[in-house]
Amino acid sequence: MTDECTSEPTFDLLLSGTVFLDIIFTGLPALPPPGVESWATGMGSSPGGIANLATAASRLGLHTSLAAAFGDDVYGEFCWRTLADQEGVDLSRSRSFPHWHSPVTVSISAEGDRTMVTHGHPAPVPSDEMIGRPPRSRAVMVDLDSENRIVGGDHRSWVDLARADGAKVFADVGWDDSGVWSRSVLDQLSVCDAFLPNAVEAMAYTGTDTPREALYALADLVPLAVVTNGVNGAMAIDSTTGEEAEVPSLRVEAIDPTGAGDVFGSAMVLGTLSGWPLADRLAFGAICSALAVQQFGGSLAAPGLGDVLDWWRVVRADTSSGAYAASLRRRYAFLDDLAPSAPVRDRRRAAATIARLSDLGTTP
Repeated sequence: MTDECTSEPTFDLLLSGTVFLDIIFTGLPALPPPGVESWATGMGSSPGGIANLATAASRLGLHTSLAAAFGDDVYGEFCWRTLADQEGVDLSRSRSFPHWHSPVTVSISAEGDRTMVTHGHPAPVPSDEMIGRPPRSRAVMVDLDSENRIVGGDHRSWVDLARADGAKVFADVGWDDSGVWSRSVLDQLSVCDAFLPNAVEAMAYTGTDTPREALYALADLVPLAVVTNGVNGAMAIDSTTGEEAEVPSLRVEAIDPTGAGDVFGSAMVLGTLSGWPLADRLAFGAICSALAVQQFGGSLAAPGLGDVLDWWRVVRADTSSGAYAASLRRRYAFLDDLAPSAPVRDRRRAAATIARLSDLGTTP
């Protein structure tokens, strides 16, 4: 057996996917009608796509490595610099490709909704080729689909190789525009340790009528099944520990849901790797998501551990006698032990912008 196989994992989390330059316009009274120029009062720029997940994980203290293609244009350089220098994400498995321009998404938020326009091309090389033999990691997170399968191909995928080296496989799934919701996607759960779809996706893939029935169906297929349900919170079953838990969402004014699922997933990875009880993992995911949706813009909104602990200090100091405040104090009492016991750094939100004068953070 080689030294690489017997050594401790190099990273907590290994990711691969597409990095977009996200340009977010905010502060509009309504979505612009055709033929009209509208002025936004807020604008920000940040790495998006898989970078949302990488940033969220790194800010929570997970030593994160990202394998992605970057263009050699100013957008690609900005995204690379922001992830590597500001967010502390390892990019040793990423590559910059000459004459390949960076994917770009423009997002416009108004009236509690958003519209997006995206342009991009497939990466010059697939993830398996870019990563090669993956570095040893405690966990990987992947999106499942019916075309780019993580098992059953003509060669071993980077996910399969990472799993063979001891990584836990956390999986998510995207919206199926075709409406087929192929059951073959769920066949890949045989090599996954956790699956974290939202309620609509979970019900569509399992052919069930309620989020709870979908949860039970998924729990027969994967050790840790989690179903998120927006304002109704999240529920999960962990067959490895025999736990079943459900937590409500927090009472917050949500202004932008972009990246909330990535934040929740990162929190679940941290809690699982740290061996927390299932209810604490779900509660931690809920507060991280709640903090994120109160801000605009994907990775810009991802909270760090410092943001979570700041929130907890306010909640703990609240002497209100109401049932909701008392429920928060009971549900989040585990945060008292978080800072000294979990492998995390005292990180907070950071502002990423292609010019240093973004006013995203001051938008009303």
